[in-house]
Amino acid sequence: MNKEDEIYVYYLIGQNLKRIRKSKGFTQDKLVEESTYSVGFIMNIESSKYTQTFSIGTLWRFAKVLKCDIREFFAPLDD
Repeated sequence: MNKEDEIYVYYLIGQNLKRIRKSKGFTQDKLVEESTYSVGFIMNIESSKYTQTFSIGTLWRFAKVLKCDIREFFAPLDD
């Protein structure tokens, strides 16, 4: 994935969402219950093969539900 492509930020956030979610003991279903987003939407965000766009408000809600700093979603990935 080209880090210079604007789509990379969605990939980065999606992979960090998956990592943070799992580290907090959340399944995708639990995140669905707490955030009110659909499982398909969350699956698409976390997918490494599909690009799902979303708003800053969505990211803010995930941070609140997962009780983490929103900046954690932008952490560099171990490639």
